[in-house]
Amino acid sequence: MEKSTSLNGNNEKSKDEILAALKTATTSVFLRSTPMPENAMTVKGPDFNHQLSLHELLDGYSRIGFQATSVGKAIELINKMRKWRLSHEPILPDEIEEYKEPLKRCTTKCKIFLGYTSNLVSSGLREIIRYLVQHSLVDVIVTTAGGVEEDFIKCLGQTYLADFQLNGSELRKNGMNRIGNLVVPNDNYCKFEDWVLPILDKLLEEQRSEVSLYCPALTDGSLGDLIYFHTFKNPGLVIDIVSDIRSINQQAVFAKKTGVIILGGGLVKHHICNANLMRNGADYAVYINTGQEFDGSDSGARPDEAVSWGKIRTDAEHVKVYADATIVFPLIVSETFVKEVLDQCKN
Repeated sequence: MEKSTSLNGNNEKSKDEILAALKTATTSVFLRSTPMPENAMTVKGPDFNHQLSLHELLDGYSRIGFQATSVGKAIELINKMRKWRLSHEPILPDEIEEYKEPLKRCTTKCKIFLGYTSNLVSSGLREIIRYLVQHSLVDVIVTTAGGVEEDFIKCLGQTYLADFQLNGSELRKNGMNRIGNLVVPNDNYCKFEDWVLPILDKLLEEQRSEVSLYCPALTDGSLGDLIYFHTFKNPGLVIDIVSDIRSINQQAVFAKKTGVIILGGGLVKHHICNANLMRNGADYAVYINTGQEFDGSDSGARPDEAVSWGKIRTDAEHVKVYADATIVFPLIVSETFVKEVLDQCKN
């Protein structure tokens, strides 16, 4: 068999070898596809040649791909949480009489748990969370101490936009506290102290006479500092975390259907998911955070990990959106809960 010779004198492959290699390469590159399912969704982005409303734009997110599709899925699941009624389900053989009544079944909704970290209250998401509570659109809220105190502090003073690159030493000298690209004047915390200490005195007085106080992880923040100072000024206040864990677990156990929406991770994520473990898992789950799972942290874990623990049901619908909640949550709320309020106003 003849072999061609290259200009530098080295022998090249024979024609037959070249043809065989070419056939292999062609077969690899042009591997025939199996047919796509008839219901397969095609990728399609928004056409800005036509004027689009916010609703029309967000309605197409599910077909864009990547995290836009996850945002679209989150919108879909939250709308399912909102619309579910017990009347959509068949009556179980062991159902108690109360839940056999048609009116009771029509008015029994999915219990929605909302969790968020304190930094989101420092941001403008605070007003969105206030809106959800104002219109009774969520049933259970779990946040950190900072999530409570930052809400109060914003009633007493302003938080300001700044820059991630500001010098920490200079800020400290000027009594400014940085939260990402936000700054909070330390005077706000002084105002908070003046406001909250008399409340702690009153709580202690009531606790001694008639009422118990329940609150989870309340000591991890400025509230914890003030509670510490209060123990020297007026000792005796007791915070009962046992009653608190019983209360949130009971919220989940006796719910006919639960959905969880968790912004961020850490304590709030685990606290909500663990409460739903008591009912063999939530029925819907939407996570929004930037955490990754490679380090084994609960904050970065995907919903499927919670399924393995029984914190989300095996047949549940769930999604994790890898994004900054300040970017995507306002969009999601506008396409879900806001529509519910507007529909109620029309009726």
